[in-house]
Amino acid sequence: MPAHIHLQDKVAIVTGASRGIGEAIARVFAQSGAKVAISSRKEEGIKAAAERIMATGDDLEVAPNVCHAGELEQIEALIAATLKRFGKLDVVVNNAATNPHFGPLVTADHGVFDKTVQVNARGYLDLAQAAAKHWVEVQRPGSIINVASVNALMGAPLQGVYGMTKAAVISMTKTLAIELGPSAIRVNAIAPGLVETRFSAAIVHNPDMVKRVTDRTPLGRYGQPEEIAGAALFLASDAASFVTGHTLVVDGGMTISA
Repeated sequence: MPAHIHLQDKVAIVTGASRGIGEAIARVFAQSGAKVAISSRKEEGIKAAAERIMATGDDLEVAPNVCHAGELEQIEALIAATLKRFGKLDVVVNNAATNPHFGPLVTADHGVFDKTVQVNARGYLDLAQAAAKHWVEVQRPGSIINVASVNALMGAPLQGVYGMTKAAVISMTKTLAIELGPSAIRVNAIAPGLVETRFSAAIVHNPDMVKRVTDRTPLGRYGQPEEIAGAALFLASDAASFVTGHTLVVDGGMTISA
């Protein structure tokens, strides 16, 4: 099989795609030939993202959807809407995430813990289950990509609950890869390091915190959303047809020198 990295004739879902890493992944997918269903909680934001993506090329097909990634009924509706619009599904990217508690783990209350788990862990599993159920029923291969974090691979001061959920995502990725492999469904994860987005603004806009990260990063900088999108494109494409259960770390080398 030729190892071409493109998504021609594929249909993908990308959650949390109104900005940042999710929007970058959706844009690269669309520019690489995929028809893309994107989702976020707010209608205005996700429609604006779809317009921005479609403005970057000719005949790009991007369908905006309102979906709370922590609500099963809305996830199932997202799958149904995508199948109705595009007729099939090949790739799902679990990217929507939340991090309501930025502080010591010992001060995290049940409310922020439950909200973070609902979106970052349970929501990922719900979408993976819904997509896998469809693929098994129609006997088609599929690819699931879970956006985790380097905070899953090491201690995560001030982001402890977030790090816990992302560690769960990596464990989930490995288990699903084993269980779904016989059905030709690949499951992989991406662990970004510090990337400049609104989500990471509390760190990126703090010179002392940025310096602590970049000083231990061989490339000496933080990343951009497009650099995570490239990893997602590879994992979604047929070039990665023999890759499953893997966590691709995209962090400028930070975790190897920590």
